[in-house]
Amino acid sequence: MRTVSKRPRLLAVAATGTLSLAFVTGCGGGNDQASGKDSGKQGGASASQGGAADGPQAVRAAHQKTTAAKTAKMTLLTRAQSGGNNAEVRGSGVVDLSDGSSEMVLLTGNQQIHQRTVDGVLYQQPPAAQRQQLPQGKSWLKVDLKKLTQQSGGSSQYADPTSSFNYTKGISDKDVTKVGTETVDGTATTHYKVSVDVAELAKDNAQQAKQLRAQLGDRLPLDIWLDAQGRVRQEKIDVKPQGGKQGSSGARTSVSTTLKFSDFGTDVNVTAPPAKDTVDITDKAAKQGQQGQQATKS
Repeated sequence: MRTVSKRPRLLAVAATGTLSLAFVTGCGGGNDQASGKDSGKQGGASASQGGAADGPQAVRAAHQKTTAAKTAKMTLLTRAQSGGNNAEVRGSGVVDLSDGSSEMVLLTGNQQIHQRTVDGVLYQQPPAAQRQQLPQGKSWLKVDLKKLTQQSGGSSQYADPTSSFNYTKGISDKDVTKVGTETVDGTATTHYKVSVDVAELAKDNAQQAKQLRAQLGDRLPLDIWLDAQGRVRQEKIDVKPQGGKQGSSGARTSVSTTLKFSDFGTDVNVTAPPAKDTVDITDKAAKQGQQGQQATKS
């Protein structure tokens, strides 16, 4: 029984991890022939070819290289674990790398969630069965991300996705380790392990930086795969809390998220749902976030 009651919360954590990673990496890097369509196939050519930088320089340039591609298709896989409970969210969609707007379909089990981000506002359409819990005539949840981060004391990176991958610019040579060349969905890439200063994830908010260090430690390890043009093709982040508690059970929740980009230059046209169909839950989400922070501290 306990497992069943915890699962919706764990799925919410997984979905949150999905959203966060999309914002952290959804604006990370590409330059060459950025305005043209990209099939995603490179015929096994070495990722070091094509004039792209190598090593730490390539990682530092990833933000500019990828955002220059303007648009892309993306897929993600997020797994959350708390105690003996597990949850998984898979998603696919498109993203405008220049302004952060995106449209995705998230799948967890047999449930499907439609998600859009437009002008810093997140819209989610819950599975049909859950829409019955919304006010009559409403089918979309709305969260103002900028307002949310202001109320919850979070970092503004969630309100401005195009700046959230900027921490790569400050990475030093010692923070990057080249793993080797690997193929990601038919595209030749170079795989790097990167150690990120957690404070850089919230450098505009000292309180949030302190909270992140308490939860995650001083460094956050991530893996990044860059193609021959220096663009992000895949990124994986494993978040494993190092202190505090998650929820009343005291179990800590770890989240692993893998995000992939392909088909750079694809057509993207994301619009907000009609206002009459949305219900704003920003204040409620902020309150829940604050409660979660308190639970983590206890």
